[in-house]
Amino acid sequence: MLETAIERPRLRGLDKHRPSHGSLVFVTKYRRRCIDAAILARLGAIFRDLATRWGCELLEFNGEPDHVHLLLSVNPKVAPSVLVNNFKTVSSRLVRKEFAAQLRRVYWKPVFWSRSYCVVSCGGAPLAVLKQYVEGQAGRMARALRRFFW
Repeated sequence: MLETAIERPRLRGLDKHRPSHGSLVFVTKYRRRCIDAAILARLGAIFRDLATRWGCELLEFNGEPDHVHLLLSVNPKVAPSVLVNNFKTVSSRLVRKEFAAQLRRVYWKPVFWSRSYCVVSCGGAPLAVLKQYVEGQAGRMARALRRFFW
């Protein structure tokens, strides 16, 4: 019996040891404009803590009254759907607990995030361009807060 070695083709562009960059967008339930500066700061702290627990790095974070942007450096072995599920579950639970009085006016059920999310792989774009985009959301956040609260 002749044994032949079957050589598997290598997948180009995939390096299991090099982190990949991804952009996440989470939207509040019913697109309600309930994220103010205090909630945004707390969400940033929560996401930074979660990223370190997952072995990721939160490169940039910003948002507007109805959604947030995260730029992450993620290990390719991490399943995006599992990561997103954990980020949304933990952050929703903590924000609803800490800002209960404020969110009770907006949501009558224990919800914060919409079920949907956006994950974009950022393999081809330079990291500086991605950071510039997420940082640019800060100016939009300030304008939106002025419109929302004044």
